[in-house]
Amino acid sequence: MPNARLKNYLHLHFLVIIAGFTAILGELISIGSIPLVWFRMLIAGILMFVYIKLTRIKTKVNTKTILKFFAAGIIIALHWITFFEAINQSNVSIALAMFSTGAFFASFIEPIFYKRRLIWYEILFGIIVIVGVFLITQSEIKYINGIILGISSAFFSALFAVINGRFVEKYSATVISYYEFISGVFFITLFILLFEGGFDTSFFILSSDDWLYIFILASVCTAYAFIGAVKVMKFISPFTVMLTYNLEPVYGIAMALVLFPEKEIMSSQFYYGAILILITVILEGVLKNYKKFKAKEASSSS
Repeated sequence: MPNARLKNYLHLHFLVIIAGFTAILGELISIGSIPLVWFRMLIAGILMFVYIKLTRIKTKVNTKTILKFFAAGIIIALHWITFFEAINQSNVSIALAMFSTGAFFASFIEPIFYKRRLIWYEILFGIIVIVGVFLITQSEIKYINGIILGISSAFFSALFAVINGRFVEKYSATVISYYEFISGVFFITLFILLFEGGFDTSFFILSSDDWLYIFILASVCTAYAFIGAVKVMKFISPFTVMLTYNLEPVYGIAMALVLFPEKEIMSSQFYYGAILILITVILEGVLKNYKKFKAKEASSSS
């Protein structure tokens, strides 16, 4: 049992490293953010379909539920598009630092979906996160477009996470992801047809490096990561998973500094702001878990 638990902890950290590596691939891939996400969701959807067929997972759900999955798929497509565009407009470090603000948005989105009041420390931590973003913006104002896109990406990510949190109470995470990937491809296809003049041969002519990086992004960093995260949560508490995933910006920024030192070395004020945001997110998670533990303890004793 201890060996199995250690194996799942190592698997979890591997998944977080993969999540951080997503930003590195975003820097390496030369095509725009919209076609990049289109290819990512298409290939991931195909791979997810193959996995569903091999494991014989039932995908049948009612039309109303499919429409809900499709709406969530559009949100995740917007999250990925703004995330990769944030990298294009700035760099990996900025995009990941802003992505860390997702927990701040989630603390305000959750009460709406779960119909509860805001908690005082959520407001306090939200203010601290804003201070962290302010420090980064002040020192890296030249990357303001990337900062705005990164914050937008964090908002879409938080919205998507809260919505999916409701979905997984009733449906398989694999089935949810499959429908979301399909809807993302459909949404981006419509956008390209209506606003970018449609598809032409140049859209599909990519360098061998781009094809390799996109396949890694869609297979390892998307399809495998989604399935792996679900399996890990069967053995490790959601709280531990959530806290560990907060290390994604740390791993991602560290890899970026090693791989792209000339572009990724930032001012000291940037790192102060990024560390402030990360510590705040972790503290909020710890405090929330402590409150839930106390609540369960009180209910079991009564």
